[in-house]
This record gives sequence, structure tokens and C-alpha cells, in this order.
Amino acid sequence: MKVRFTPSGDRQFLDVIAYILADRPAAARRFHTRALKALSRLEKFPESGRRIPEFRGLPYREVIVRPYRFFYRVQGTTVWVVGVWHSAQLATEPEAPKGA
Repeated sequence: MKVRFTPSGDRQFLDVIAYILADRPAAARRFHTRALKALSRLEKFPESGRRIPEFRGLPYREVIVRPYRFFYRVQGTTVWVVGVWHSAQLATEPEAPKGA
């Protein structure tokens, strides 16, 4: 399995890093490292994330790297990270990877 970001998922992740970086550069680096480590586990265990409680009927799962939620979908041999939300935000339906 390979973990990849959709364009919107990538943009949201970079926005989070930039937001943290503005006030706390060291915290931004730590969060970035923690997030990539958590997401890399999906290469071996793609179904390890929990189903998104707000969208149980959809084929999406999430990995939580406090205080953010990473929404993803498994397609073939790729784990697509489709969104990154702060846990205080109300989630909206994730955007499907292109060709889904």
C-alpha cells in the first residue's frame, strides 16, 4: 500500500502546518512528524482507522493525530488522504479521490 494525498487533502494538511508554524515552529515540526508516522502505519494496516462516525455508510475512515482528524479512503493499493479537519470542526462529507 502507498499513502497519498488528494489535492484537497494535501492543501488542508499544508494549511494546518502553516497555521501551527505561524506561532510555534517547533510544534509544527513535531506535529508534521507525528502525522506522517501515523499515516505511514496505513501502508501495512489500511483498515486500522475507525469509520468516520458522522458518515458510517461511506467507505471512509479516519486516523486521529490530536487535535486533527485525517480522513482517508482505500482504493486498490492506495490509501488516499482526502481531508484534514480540526476535531472541533464539524465534518462535511469527504471529497472522493479522482476516478472513484
